Parts: sequence; C-alpha cells; structure tokens
Amino acid sequence: MYSQGTKGLRRIKSRIRELIAWADREICMEPDEFAYRRGWAVTRSGFGTRLYRDPRFDQLRVAPPVAEEVS
Repeated sequence: MYSQGTKGLRRIKSRIRELIAWADREICMEPDEFAYRRGWAVTRSGFGTRLYRDPRFDQLRVAPPVAEEVS
C-alpha cells in the first residue's frame, strides 16, 4: 500500500474515533452532569452506557443487632 494511502486511512480512523467519542459524550451529557453535581462516581462502561455510584454507600454500616426484651 502506498504511504499516502496509509496516512489517509489513519486519519479516517482517527476521525471516526473522535466522532464516536463525541456522540457518546452527547448521549450521556445530561445524566453525567446530574451525577457529577451530586458527587457520584461515573464509570463509562461502553458506548452510551455508564455506571453511576454514590460513594456514600461505602460508608454505610450494618446496624448492630438489638437485644430483644422478653416479658
């Protein structure tokens, strides 16, 4: 393959990746902003999909068992 053809193909692939990344950001912009405003962690898990997690869940603890009174 000619070197010019390879460079052109690389540019096309690069542009396609940029467009896919742009589309992904546009699709998830509102939910991402909502999550960031609340301090949630946002993990991209694929095109147009995200995992949202509130880090406060890591701070929750199970309440100790309460002794029952028998009458």
